[in-house]
Amino acid sequence: MARAAHGGGGMGLLVAFVALVGVGGGARAQLRQNYYGSTCPNAESTVRSVISQHLQQSFAVGPGTLRLFFHDCFVRGCDASVMLMAPNGDDESHSGADATLSPDAVEAINKAKAAVEALPGCAGKVSCADILAMAARDVVSLTGGPSYSVELGRLDGKTFNRAIVKHVLPGPGFNLDQLNSLFASNGLTQTDMIALSGAHTIGVTHCDKFVRRIYTFKQRLGYNPPMNLDFLRSMRRVCPINYSPTAFAMLDVSTPRAFDNAYFNNLRYNKGLLASDQILFTDRRSRPTVNLFAANSTAFFDAFVAAMAKLGRIGVKTGSDGEIRRVCTAVN
Repeated sequence: MARAAHGGGGMGLLVAFVALVGVGGGARAQLRQNYYGSTCPNAESTVRSVISQHLQQSFAVGPGTLRLFFHDCFVRGCDASVMLMAPNGDDESHSGADATLSPDAVEAINKAKAAVEALPGCAGKVSCADILAMAARDVVSLTGGPSYSVELGRLDGKTFNRAIVKHVLPGPGFNLDQLNSLFASNGLTQTDMIALSGAHTIGVTHCDKFVRRIYTFKQRLGYNPPMNLDFLRSMRRVCPINYSPTAFAMLDVSTPRAFDNAYFNNLRYNKGLLASDQILFTDRRSRPTVNLFAANSTAFFDAFVAAMAKLGRIGVKTGSDGEIRRVCTAVN
């Protein structure tokens, strides 16, 4: 998923924090498919309809929704805390990597919540955390990826923690050991990490996340991870030294609007824009999985669906620790 913050500092804080969040445990027991089958049977189809409409209006809803879901689960567990807005801006969505979360995706989730709340008998029944999980599933299938059922039954968090955001998300310069350590702390394997990174097939990133890589790259010095020189030149055109703060590039230059396995094929040709992407092929420990996913889209899709299910179980709130918000941007 989107690596949006440089550096690997604060890993000690991360370990302590993960002990607090948890990676599933007893919370998994409350999650199941078709959770709203009797209480709000049209919830999933309504969310899909709203997300589809917004995706047609702005493709940013696709990668933006996936990034929202990933960031939400990694920061405080899958509890929609990323959606909470503080009047003074002192919230998760305005901190570190979360400050670049897609406003189009946020709006789509809020509209989906409003549409579900308006369904007969559904007011106060469906959590924002579940709507975000549904929407993440929907943007994958709507852009050509696999269709799959999603476990539901999450509660919404009652608070947020802006201070930890920069410590618990992968950075664009992470190496394989840093990536594996971070994902393992959330109960995810190296294969899960590589599969989830495949979401970059419809991803975008701002210039500030890779400009150092493209302007300090020296082929003759054997820079690791490597970069295709034609690709390097094209990225320098996209992001000149005096780039605009809003300038961005697609993470998959082959099929940027299709959820497919092209991302992995690009890595084989050293066209990984972020160092944390290209390292997946450069490092011999992860290269076999990249080669498998590049050659077999079904293998990638199956691994991605399995990893998304595990991601969706991180830090699920239960009992008095959570609630079902009336609106996603504020606690009840």
